[in-house]
Amino acid sequence: MTFSSTPLADAELSLAEHRQHLQADMHACRNSTLRLIQDLTTDEWRRQAHHDFSPIGWHLGHIAFTESLWLLEHLQRSPCAYPQYQKLFAADGLPKAERENLPDLTTILHFMADIRDRALAYLETAPLDRQLRLWRWLLQHESQHAETATYLLTMHRWSPTVAPSTPDVFDSSPLPPWGTTATDGMVFVQGGNLQLGRQTIDALDNEQPPYAVDVHDFWIDQTPVTVAEYAEFMAAGGYHNSQWWHPEGWLWRQRYKVTQPLYWPSGAPEVTSPVCGVSWYEADAYACFVGKRLPTEAEWERAARWHPKAQTMQSLPWGNESLSDRHGNFGGGRGGVTPVGQYPAGRSATGCDDLLGNVWEWTSTWFEGYPGFQAFPYKGYSQTYFDRAHRVLRGGSWATRPWVLRPTFRNWYYPHVQQIFAGFRCVLGT
Repeated sequence: MTFSSTPLADAELSLAEHRQHLQADMHACRNSTLRLIQDLTTDEWRRQAHHDFSPIGWHLGHIAFTESLWLLEHLQRSPCAYPQYQKLFAADGLPKAERENLPDLTTILHFMADIRDRALAYLETAPLDRQLRLWRWLLQHESQHAETATYLLTMHRWSPTVAPSTPDVFDSSPLPPWGTTATDGMVFVQGGNLQLGRQTIDALDNEQPPYAVDVHDFWIDQTPVTVAEYAEFMAAGGYHNSQWWHPEGWLWRQRYKVTQPLYWPSGAPEVTSPVCGVSWYEADAYACFVGKRLPTEAEWERAARWHPKAQTMQSLPWGNESLSDRHGNFGGGRGGVTPVGQYPAGRSATGCDDLLGNVWEWTSTWFEGYPGFQAFPYKGYSQTYFDRAHRVLRGGSWATRPWVLRPTFRNWYYPHVQQIFAGFRCVLGT
């Protein structure tokens, strides 16, 4: 399957073609959202899966509320059709713990369908020459909340497993514990000047404006760190030695008695799958243990977009061919992570696999605005999180929708969060 969102971002289309593509994308995105809730229980619908996240039902109501707010009230200038939801589903309306008092599923589905019907009716006459960016933003907004709902559904249904216990103290070395040379399993990426970010109709406010940064030569893992590799860290006492951990990370590990990633596999795991459900603290500790470090987001983007032979930056890791399901594991269709290196069509020109999809990848970079940042469509979307407390993730996961799957897209979370579908890869360099 090929998706229209990638070529639409850069192609010269007429307004009628933009309208047609937007309508098709909105239908496809909504269908993927509704598939998530086909067999939800009342408990899964209403209850918080984790105190840092709102219930699934709130996210779905928030999708419709935001669509109504920006398209119908802000652009069409129509009165709010559901004033009873203005506090319940607003991003800043209620604390997360108070969002469990929701209408029933049938009521929320009617709310979503009614707002969508009104929005599509408006789309037929909307002046897209002035509004297209906001319509595309809302498509991505739904994609992001649908992925969050996937995290929550997974947390509700996940049966935790406990890795074998290990002694409290180990003799450790900053060298990899297995018999490899430092750059085995890594690819070399030439440094140089990089235009970080992009400026297209789909680019979110925190992706732009593009700006120039210099990147030194570096080596980067060809794939995300696998279950087998991470198991070596665990078996060698990685969770029991403070020397590998960021000081804040060690306090977090001790306070919550963390001894493994959240989504650690049970039984006979697929050892070549990427480790999933790791916090930034865990990723950073592993990187220190093997004598490497996490990439900066500029290094990650360089590895994803640089073409060594052409000496140019590409829009996608594999070139200009439109995104399709042969390029990676994304969109939720496969129901979880897949072994690394299974999508050679998605390999970057630098030789990296699984850069888009499978697991989000932590970077060492704090989430901040690029120079010249301008908030869109409101300050609270990105700018609120420029607080030196959130780390950038890149690349998307197996649950990421195609409308937000691109190498310039920036996700952000607190470094202690394990609940998202996150992994990482390491680098060596100056």
